Amino acid sequence: MSRAVDVKHLGRERVICAYEIDGLVVDPGPATCVDTLLEAVGEVRGLLLTHIHLDHAGATGVLVRRFPDIPVYVHERGAPHLVDPSKLLASATRLYGEEGMARLWGEVAPVPEANVRPLAGGEVIEGAFRVAYTPGHASHHVAYLHEPTGRAYVGDVAGVRVPPAEFVVPPTPPPDIDLELWDASLDIVAGWRPEALCLTHFGAFTDVERHLAEVRERLRTWGQFARETDAQGFLARVRSDLAAAADEATVESFFQAAPPDHLFAGLDRYWRKRAEREAA
Repeated sequence: MSRAVDVKHLGRERVICAYEIDGLVVDPGPATCVDTLLEAVGEVRGLLLTHIHLDHAGATGVLVRRFPDIPVYVHERGAPHLVDPSKLLASATRLYGEEGMARLWGEVAPVPEANVRPLAGGEVIEGAFRVAYTPGHASHHVAYLHEPTGRAYVGDVAGVRVPPAEFVVPPTPPPDIDLELWDASLDIVAGWRPEALCLTHFGAFTDVERHLAEVRERLRTWGQFARETDAQGFLARVRSDLAAAADEATVESFFQAAPPDHLFAGLDRYWRKRAEREAA
């Protein structure tokens, strides 16, 4: 039985969704939301992280301190940054600033190495979850297929969608965006033929084929537009597209989950790095 938990980030609904399956929690969210999470799930017997970005995994160390014997599953590239989060925190602070870090995410505690279970992709864990390496949004991103139910826990690789809107936003913050790898990762998720896509932002959706097609198309169109315009032009396009697709409260949840300036920054960096590689 899978339970979706709205952890109500900064008090707003439909921003961050954690999932509990028989005591296992997929993407617990940040430490600022731990009380809300634990009020809903009670005991935690393990954590499955899609990736280590703070909106997905920031509470991990705090939860391990509370439940000291639990395993933490994470891609092998992300594992060292759970044990020693100093580089992760430095990178995130450049994006959010010191004040933003405290307000948005709260404490980011280190995880004892003994609790960490590094993944490469291809494993079956906890007797039920098939693991796939799914980079593109992040170089350390994995997705989990819960084989008994056919539900795929996909983190950010399948985008951001805030019900009741059907519009899907690909979250493209720096520094790891890679459009080609992302498209290949969507092939992996589609190949599972899941019954539902369980998104951290926000909720489970059963129109899998349509949803994945929209992620691909928006990666293509917004990706190309970011290459051709500046930050101001890109932000105007995002705001216009969302305003046409959702009510004001839903748009605010979209913006909190995927800030438009971060979307442009990640795509702009991708194109600059690609041009540098091609020139070399």
